[in-house]
Parts: sequence; structure tokens; C-alpha cells
Amino acid sequence: MSDSTDTYCVMASTEGDNVMAETNEVISPARSLAEFAHSLEPAAIPNELRRKATHHIVDAIGLAFASRRFPFAEPALRGCAAAGAPGASTVIGGAQQLAPRDAALSNGFLMHGLDFDDTHPLAIVHPTVACLPAALAIGEALDASWDELLSAYVAGMETCIRLGIAVKGGFHHTGFHATGIVSHFSSAVVAAKLMGLDVAQLVAAQGIAASTAAGVQVFLEEGAWTKRLHPGWGALAGITAAHLAAQGFKGPSRPYEGRFGLFDSHLQQHAGDVDVPSIGAKLGDEWTLIGTAIKPYPVCHFIHGCAEAALRLHDANTNVDDIEEIVCLLPEPTLPIVAEPAAAKRLPRNDYEAKFSTHFVVATCLVRGRFGLAELEDEALHDAAILKLASKVRCAADPCADFPRYFSGHVTLTMRDGTQRSEHVPVNLGGGERALGETEIVQKFRGTAGLVLPNDRVEALLEVLLSPGQRTVRAVTSLLRAE
Repeated sequence: MSDSTDTYCVMASTEGDNVMAETNEVISPARSLAEFAHSLEPAAIPNELRRKATHHIVDAIGLAFASRRFPFAEPALRGCAAAGAPGASTVIGGAQQLAPRDAALSNGFLMHGLDFDDTHPLAIVHPTVACLPAALAIGEALDASWDELLSAYVAGMETCIRLGIAVKGGFHHTGFHATGIVSHFSSAVVAAKLMGLDVAQLVAAQGIAASTAAGVQVFLEEGAWTKRLHPGWGALAGITAAHLAAQGFKGPSRPYEGRFGLFDSHLQQHAGDVDVPSIGAKLGDEWTLIGTAIKPYPVCHFIHGCAEAALRLHDANTNVDDIEEIVCLLPEPTLPIVAEPAAAKRLPRNDYEAKFSTHFVVATCLVRGRFGLAELEDEALHDAAILKLASKVRCAADPCADFPRYFSGHVTLTMRDGTQRSEHVPVNLGGGERALGETEIVQKFRGTAGLVLPNDRVEALLEVLLSPGQRTVRAVTSLLRAE
């Protein structure tokens, strides 16, 4: 993984995918991704994939509107504008237009602000927010067609998801927020694709992005706002990388697998676990985007199985006053993020800590029979009944979890009379065969965008965003500004 040649030798694993027959050597991941992105045309995107991509774009735009309702939004947007420059790219829900990099930073923050955006379970990344901010900003600036935006978005989605799958959770193991890492590369691919860069420039853009990719998970200690910033910062960096590459700036050709490349530097002792050939395997034939899940609950995806199990127990007429203990089983690798330290998880100090607390989420579901955005407001965070129940939650590893394919959950209640009640959710709602359909996605959009927009405008936006007709990116982004 750390030799200095342009290509590296591996055992053939998938009928010669990405293998140069004459040398038996594998093309570098950066070049595989570059060739795929460069050649991808709108007509090559299957109808099923186009519908899927559209649903995820709709979801992310609704979330960007919703974030403006919460107190974290305005300080961040003021900071982005103060550090940025005026331009022709839209910041969703606002009247101000900024330079593309600054609009992408702002929109990335808004789309990811509620941690309600999509997740690819095997990759453990939020892919749409790692691609769409750059696509909207550059697409609007260049007056691209919506089909051109979709092609760039799909190329970016395949980039970030495949990188996430290949590292097998390694970024999280070493303390990085995976979306904060991969968004630099996917955004570079998205921007370079829309800008019409050639294959060599697409490789260079990824190489340049390797020097900016970052995003540590220290926010978990105190509910800091920095995670919200990560994908937007990746968009800003990726757009910058594409512009540098367009001007002939030389970047490393092996940013991922090269000596001291991304895998060595960021994965450390886990670098040897990376499935490097999988990144370029069957590009254009197998679409990893299809496996991306849209969230039904505005909390960390790792908690979704337990949340649903708790909601089922609530629906079974459980009297919360009779509960003596609550045991939640989750996939073992997720425990440090959503269950530890237990004392802090039982008493979240703000909405972001609450999103990453199995104790709070499960208690809220048992008490209220729901978990929506309202359950993250101050009134819910100080609800005595919820906090009392959260103090009775204990988390442990689920030996039967099929993680990371699904975010399963098992909740067992021990009642005052010694009886027990349990619910097990092996496949989380929104994942696999339980993926949300268009009806549920539209309902979610009405609930998110409807926090700040009147009903008639919400419906008008849905009609445009879901329409298969030809249009420009500017025609869409003009509808996303404040009236």
C-alpha cells in the first residue's frame, strides 16, 4: 500500500475489474473514479437510479430549510458570509447570494445541521450532503442543466460511498467523522465533472483534496457544532481543488493508497484492512447509491433500531411509571458514539448531544410515542419524565447485529412486577427492504420545509423537484431563495 510506483499489484478479485490485462496491475482508485465520472452521461443513469437520486435531493433541500428554524443556523451563516464573498450562488432559504464555494459551505451546513440527512449503512457516511452542496453551487454558477447536475451528483455519490465502504468503518475507529473526510473527494469530483475537466484533471483534483480532508469527532464531548460544518467544508475544499486542477496545478496521482496517502495517514493501524480494489469495481454497472437510506428520525442513524423498538413498546400501552430498567442492545462498534459515557448520555445538555444519546432517544419514544424535530427543542430536553426514564437506560452490545448493513436495535423493559417486555428491530426503518418510498419522503419534506415555508410554496417546490421535465439548475435554485 505504500510503494512509490504509479500502480500497485493485487490478486485479481472480481473477474478482472479495473485490471489492465497487459500488465495484470490495478488502476489506481483516483483514476478509476475519474474515468467513470468523466464518461458518465445523463442517458446512462437508469430510471430507477434517477428517481432515487431525486428523492435524496428533495430530502436534503427540505432539511436545509428546516435548519433555519434552529439557533445554530444564523451564527454559522453569518460567519460563512463574513468570511466569504458575494456571488451568484444561492444559499437555501436566504436572500443573499454568495460565491460558489461560500454558498456550498453554507448549504452543506444547513443540509447536515439537523443530522436528519441520508446515510449509506455500509459506508457509514452521509452521501448527499457530501455531493449536493457542490453540485448546486457550481451548477448554478455555470448555468448547467438539471441533467448535468444529476450526472455530477451521481458520480460524487459513487465516489464517497465507495470510499466509505472500502475503509470498513476505519475513519470512525481512528476518531474521524467519515463524511467530513470523503466529502472533500466527492465534492472535487462533482465540481470537476460540472466544470468539464478531463480525466487527468479529475485525478489531480482528488489528489489536491487529500491535503484538505479532515473532520475530527471531538464534537461528541460537548455537543459542539463542528460536525455540522464538515460536509460543507468538504464542498468548499473540493470546489477549490477542482479550480486548481483546471489551472494545471499538480496533485498526487495516488491520494488514497500512496505512501502517506489518505489510508496510511487517517486509518493508521487499520490501513491494511482497506478493500482498495472495491473502490473502482463495476463502476457504472453496480450503483452503490441505491443502498442509501433516508432517515425517518432526526437522530444518529445508529439509534434508529432502538428508537423504533421503543415506539413499538409505547404503542403496546406500556405504563412508563412501572418501568424499573431499560436495556438497549446496539451494534458494538456504535457504543462509543451513542452510549458512552453513560452519565453524559443520560443528561444531554443540548439538541446535538440528544441526537447521539440512546438513553434520551429511547426514553423520549417511550414517553411520547414519537421522535421528531420537536423532541429536540429545549422543552423536551428538560422534560422531567423523559430524564427520569433516561436514567434507567443501560446499553450493551447486540451479539446478533448485522452491522453495518443495518442499524438494528433491541429494547427490553423490566417492569415493577418483574415481568419483561421486549422488541427487536433487525432492519431499521429506511434501510434495505424497508426503504422509505416517495409518499414518506414527500411527507417528510412537508414536515421539514414546512417549518419555515407556507404550504403553497412547499407544494410548488415539490412539484418542480419531482418533475422529470427539462430545466436548468438556476430555474430550481431561484425557487430556493427567500421571497
